[in-house]
Amino acid sequence: MRTKITTLFLLLALLFLPTSGVHAQSPNGGDVFLLGQNYTLESDETLDGSLAVIGGNVDIEKDAVINGDSVLIGGNLQIDGTANGSVVLIGGNLEITGEINGDVVLIGGQALLTETAVVDGDIVTMGGQVDKEPGAEVTGQIVNNAPPLDVPNVPNVPNVPNVPNVPDVPGVPQVNVDFNPLWEVVNVFTRALAIAAIGMLLTLFLQPQLDRVADTIIRQPVMAGSFGLLTVIVAPVTLLIMVVTILLIPVAAIVAFILLPMAWLFGMVSIGQEIGDRFTKAINQSWAPVLSTGFGTFLLLLIGGFVELIPCIGWLISIVVSLIALGGVVMTWFGTRAAPGSTPPVVEQIPPAS
Repeated sequence: MRTKITTLFLLLALLFLPTSGVHAQSPNGGDVFLLGQNYTLESDETLDGSLAVIGGNVDIEKDAVINGDSVLIGGNLQIDGTANGSVVLIGGNLEITGEINGDVVLIGGQALLTETAVVDGDIVTMGGQVDKEPGAEVTGQIVNNAPPLDVPNVPNVPNVPNVPNVPDVPGVPQVNVDFNPLWEVVNVFTRALAIAAIGMLLTLFLQPQLDRVADTIIRQPVMAGSFGLLTVIVAPVTLLIMVVTILLIPVAAIVAFILLPMAWLFGMVSIGQEIGDRFTKAINQSWAPVLSTGFGTFLLLLIGGFVELIPCIGWLISIVVSLIALGGVVMTWFGTRAAPGSTPPVVEQIPPAS
């Protein structure tokens, strides 16, 4: 059982592999990876590959077949057809009326097995619940709220549970107050100036991508914040799995030290560009995009840095802005595509004068 659980969790590594986004997004076209979109495998269609969806719903219709593993985070999964592979669902609901030839792992959700459901494998839940109607078939075991992998019991002594070590009595904490207002001001000013310079450089080469991210954040701030929070929650778990597999350690290092910081930086510059554009319009000026982006980014980081110095609540405001910036980048894939659910602006046609 432990080996099966570990194997199923390794499927989550598919979500952040660099090659996962280049496969065809159509039946019979290989693996499918979607972010914030719904996926339907229609009747009589076959998907020969794995399926990974974040923030969307998946519907496998009757007589449809998926030959690969399925990973779904933050959505609902309906299986009326046949899934020939393991299924991992995190934070959603699973309804099975068809057949699953593999194991099922459910984390923080509910599963409903109707009377026609067939699961040829084990069902393991962690913080979830399984409802099985009369007539549903499960060839393996149903393990509700399985504990994490624990340390084996004392060898050669049966039925002796692990006895936790008595924690040491903590010592008296030492509180060191080391706060230099002048140094903090210089640090905030320097950081804002450096990121503003990077923003000006990005504007020279990636202004359309920055515009797309900024438009997504302005139109869907709540959705962007949700995507940012989901990324922050999923990324550490996925990075840990990559490190455990050893072979994916280079990929984990790239994601942790390059992609995530770059996504935050790209999002903050996009917000700064919007601030700069609105500021120039407010004073009835027309600045070059490079200057307005640099000024807006500097102003955003300067005010944000000073807000962080406010005790108790300063960090919270900064985190909310960072999550929105990160989510806007994730939703648009660094501004290379439109955000899920967005519609192109409608241009009103002015009839010619008669």
